[in-house]
Amino acid sequence: MSTKIYVGNLPYSVTDSSLQSNFAEFGNVSSAKVMMDRETGRSKGFGFVEMASAEAAQAAISALHGMSVDGRSIVVNLARPREEGGGAGGYSAGGYSASKRSDIGYGTGGYGGGRY
Repeated sequence: MSTKIYVGNLPYSVTDSSLQSNFAEFGNVSSAKVMMDRETGRSKGFGFVEMASAEAAQAAISALHGMSVDGRSIVVNLARPREEGGGAGGYSAGGYSASKRSDIGYGTGGYGGGRY
């Protein structure tokens, strides 16, 4: 069973291969991926490394968390599972609705309805 590790605050110079080589000294690396911006093609400053064993992953986390890479202190910890239902652009599951606060705006009634 492989263990996925989140690596954050990476310098933009880090590549997939350099990320993999940094973690390879702690055990077998299944994959290493630096996340890239679709529009600019530039690194987003974080990535994921998948290691073959949980022991190797824990050793890498302990050794590399807080380490300085090109002047930046990197963050290394176990990756959390992806949140379901994300990426909706800020709208809730119920869709877009007027503000729930009663102390602002014109209320929810059509043209100027509300507090006049």
